[in-house]
Amino acid sequence: MTNGSRDAWRDERPAPAWLGDVAAGVEAWTQGAAPSTGEPDRERSSGKRSRSGGSSSARGGRRASPPPDDPARLGPEADPESVARTILLDQLTGRARSRRELADKLASREVPDDVAARLLDRFEEVGLVDDAAFTRLWVSARGAGTSRGLARRALASELRRKGVADEVVRDALEEVEDDDEHATATALVERRLRSLQRVDDATAARRLVGMLARKGYPAGLCHRVVREVLAEARRDVPDDL
Repeated sequence: MTNGSRDAWRDERPAPAWLGDVAAGVEAWTQGAAPSTGEPDRERSSGKRSRSGGSSSARGGRRASPPPDDPARLGPEADPESVARTILLDQLTGRARSRRELADKLASREVPDDVAARLLDRFEEVGLVDDAAFTRLWVSARGAGTSRGLARRALASELRRKGVADEVVRDALEEVEDDDEHATATALVERRLRSLQRVDDATAARRLVGMLARKGYPAGLCHRVVREVLAEARRDVPDDL
C-alpha cells in the first residue's frame, strides 16, 4: 500500500467515540481498552484463531487479566491525622462525648495510638473535649428533675462506663442534693401509679419499689417514697413495705 493509499485509508476510518473528551480517552487507555471506533472488533467477533491454531476459548477459556492499578490514578493514602480529626468532629456533632468514648472510636477505626493521643490532647486544649463539662451535662440531662430521673448511683455507674475519672464524677454528683432526689423519686412514683389503677396495692407497691431501685435509688428511700405516695393516693400500704 502506497503512502497516499494509507493516508486515504486513515481518512476513511470513523473517529473514536471518545475523540474530544480527554477524560474519556484517558480512561479508555488506562483501562487497557482500545478506543472504540464504532465498529465491532473483527478479531473477537470472527473468533479469529491464534498463532497456535486455537481460539481464546479453546485455550481453556481464560480471559486476559485486567491491567494492574495505576498508583498515580489511585492517589496518595489518606493522612492518619486528617482521618482522626474528621472522625472526632463527626462524633462531637450533636452532643458532647467523653475522652474515652472518642478514643475507643478512633481505635475502632484503626487510628494509630500516638496520632489519637495527640489529636485528643489538642481537642482538650481548645475545649472540644472536656470530661468535667461532659459529666455536668450528663447529670443535668438524666438526673434529678428530668424525665429519666436517675439517682446519683445510676449516674455514677453510667459515667464510669464511659471512662470518666472517679473524682470528676464525684465533683459533678456533689451538686445533686438529697431533697432533689426525694422530689424526683416522688414525681416518678406518682406518674407510674396512674398506670397501676387496676393493680392491687401490694403488686403496685412492689412494682414501684422495683422501678426506683432500677434507677439507682437506695432501698430506704424507695420504700419511704412509695409509702408516702400510696398513702396520699388513699391506697393501702403493705405491712412489709
